[in-house]
Amino acid sequence: MNNKIRQNPRLSDVLIMIFIGITVIISILPFLNIIAVSLSSKEAIISDKVTIFPRGFNIESYKLVFADIRMLKSMGLTIVLTVIYTVLSMIMSICAAYPLTKDNLKGRSFFSMLIIFTMFFSGGMIPEYLLVKELGMLDSLTSLIVPGMISAFNLIILRTFFTSIPPSLEESAYLDGSSHIVTLTKIVLPLSLPVLATLSLFYAVSRWNTYMDALFYITNSNLYPIQLKLYQVVMNSMVTDLTAQEGAMQTEVIAEGIKAASIMFATIPILIVYPWLQRYFVSGAMVGAVKE
Repeated sequence: MNNKIRQNPRLSDVLIMIFIGITVIISILPFLNIIAVSLSSKEAIISDKVTIFPRGFNIESYKLVFADIRMLKSMGLTIVLTVIYTVLSMIMSICAAYPLTKDNLKGRSFFSMLIIFTMFFSGGMIPEYLLVKELGMLDSLTSLIVPGMISAFNLIILRTFFTSIPPSLEESAYLDGSSHIVTLTKIVLPLSLPVLATLSLFYAVSRWNTYMDALFYITNSNLYPIQLKLYQVVMNSMVTDLTAQEGAMQTEVIAEGIKAASIMFATIPILIVYPWLQRYFVSGAMVGAVKE
């Protein structure tokens, strides 16, 4: 009996590892296929021989993508937009989460319930569009920053993490004459690096991957973020200019290669960020979500 009890945890661990392994494989295979298509020759794409390894290695699709100055401008704009959005979102989240940890804040429960309410109910896309229009933010980068600047989910995680910090640290600072701002910047934030890094990653990835708001609010092509450009490529809106003088089959092949190369062009930059924040990711998300 004791032997069975000792073996069961090992069996469960093996099953969990197998499940995770299968999930990882299922998740990574499409990505490998996109890489292979972007680096394969036209003949290999025509014959449908491309799987997860390139066939007839070439980088013509990437040359076409990098030759499009509009894609490069969109990439630069998206990088700047993501940085600004992430910084402002973290500042707003910190300023909202820290006061909610104070028991002497009047209306604390009301404000907390109001924030939670927005996680389940919203005005909808049309009221949001009308609000952005009335505020004069159409065709400006503010329409891509202000409406989604604070995530209620991230705010709750940050508030929960702040409450896990021992109150004695803040009390000792107050006894030494420290203000709330000094206590926040000198004590609370340095102790909150894991959750700050994690939520910064959440905000950055959210902004980088979003294109629907730009589709609704932006008509000036010079303000298109990279994901909207990628959307146009996938929908065959940008392929025509690059393939106007090619035959029908040739156009289809080049279009597929450009789609794959454009996806990689838009995906790799945000993937590079993950390794830098990986050590904070698990601890920040778990502590901020569990401790209360």
